[in-house]
Amino acid sequence: MFSRTVGSADGFEGRIGYVFRDTSLLDHALSHRSYAFAVSNSNLMSNERLEFLGDAVLGLVASNFLFSRYPDKEEGELSRIRSLLISRKALKEAADRINLGDQLKLSRSEEKTGGRTRFSINSNTFEALIAAIYLDGGYAAAETFIKKHVLVMLDRMLTDEDYSNFKSRLLEFVQARGNEIPQYEVTSESGPDHAKTFDISVKFWGKHFGAGQGKSKKEAEQAAARSALDFLEKNPDIKSEK
Repeated sequence: MFSRTVGSADGFEGRIGYVFRDTSLLDHALSHRSYAFAVSNSNLMSNERLEFLGDAVLGLVASNFLFSRYPDKEEGELSRIRSLLISRKALKEAADRINLGDQLKLSRSEEKTGGRTRFSINSNTFEALIAAIYLDGGYAAAETFIKKHVLVMLDRMLTDEDYSNFKSRLLEFVQARGNEIPQYEVTSESGPDHAKTFDISVKFWGKHFGAGQGKSKKEAEQAAARSALDFLEKNPDIKSEK
């Protein structure tokens, strides 16, 4: 009916650098909804509520870190950098480095369809793990974990086009699901000629998926692509209608 974890919990705690006082929190964080439903016929025992909390804790820790590190950067630039740190791509990379997939509690059917390596399951479970650490050890413990496994990647992210070029990432995502190119459209311009602000939306699959603003069209397009990626990463079941 269901598949238990592959690896040792003790070894896993060593890899993440945190030992749980309440191990039921760790068990809860690792329980995918397919496993929870198979065991209890209810999604309430899955890690989805923890994922919700972990997303908020991650955002707060990343925001505090960037606010202190970059005292001269404006809000828009801080938001752009934070989006790299909290992206599904970053969380999946962090999850892979601690072999999180080996620890997942999945139903047998989810296991057979590649659940242990699935992008969305690993990144979401990483957020649930953050929440479990936060509930078990408080903000300081969660902050230490996030710094060790996520924030440490920032300098590389800022120079790695795989992270920083949102238009390229969106194009790759869309074309992997059909032969289509995202279309960017200027929806408004404001301000004097020497200091214009552009609003741009991005459309594909017959729908508008993101919007962004910038001081140049290039900057606004990147912001729109980032917005679309954020939406798609949080809604992985959305598919091309073509």
